[in-house]
Amino acid sequence: MNTAVTRAAAAFALLALLGLGTVACSAPAESTDSKSDSQPAAPEAVEEVEEVAEPVDLAGEWTQINSNSPDSFQSATITADTIEVSWNSTDTKSLYWAGTVTVPEDGSTSFTFDSANDTSKTDSAMLASSDPTKTFTYADGELSYEVTALGTTMTVRLEKQ
Repeated sequence: MNTAVTRAAAAFALLALLGLGTVACSAPAESTDSKSDSQPAAPEAVEEVEEVAEPVDLAGEWTQINSNSPDSFQSATITADTIEVSWNSTDTKSLYWAGTVTVPEDGSTSFTFDSANDTSKTDSAMLASSDPTKTFTYADGELSYEVTALGTTMTVRLEKQ
């Protein structure tokens, strides 16, 4: 009978040690802060600020940066929702395009938009495009579009002044 009692006591002691070891391992570490022990530390609030991207502002004066001549280039004037592009030379300025501007509201920094031709302005301009729409691309602070004149097509790149 001594053996049974000894085994039971050993099993009880082993269970007690395992129980104490588990409790000791799961207990929170003591803080070394100088805060009072009477109040538990509140978790720090993490404020997530969702940035709302502003739409790109294209309004202003734009000038061609890839012209073959400093005396012959294109320029554009953009308002909130219109664009007018002109051919420029030493003493002349001629309308090339008048149309709409649509900037994405999601704050995209690279996008394209199709401008609808304002034919009330372009129909009477000799050097104006007769295309019903023109695709403009905005990326890296540059506005670009294709121009075809006298059978030659080139990409015009404008930079805001």
